[in-house]
Amino acid sequence: MASELPRGVRRIFWVAVAAGGVLFAVQGGEFGTLDLWRQRRDRKRITSGIDSLQHVVDSLKNYAAKVQHDPATQERIAREVFGMVRGNKELLYRFASPRDSARK
Repeated sequence: MASELPRGVRRIFWVAVAAGGVLFAVQGGEFGTLDLWRQRRDRKRITSGIDSLQHVVDSLKNYAAKVQHDPATQERIAREVFGMVRGNKELLYRFASPRDSARK
């Protein structure tokens, strides 16, 4: 069949076959160029997320160390969260709003 075609058509045919082979080599297969670009983009996004989470973990570890070993932090938490006061030197005033049933 190839011998029946004119020479110019045969050349175009073989150039098209070669171009198709190159295109398949670049884009075809299990991981084409677009897939590799997409994976690279996803890897950067995931790495950025890991870095962000690592920052949060480091911050929480630092806070946990302060809670365990820093007296100023322990006192601040005791005052803010638990409403504790220091000995007989301080008084704690709590203002409570009247309940709805007490108004009636």
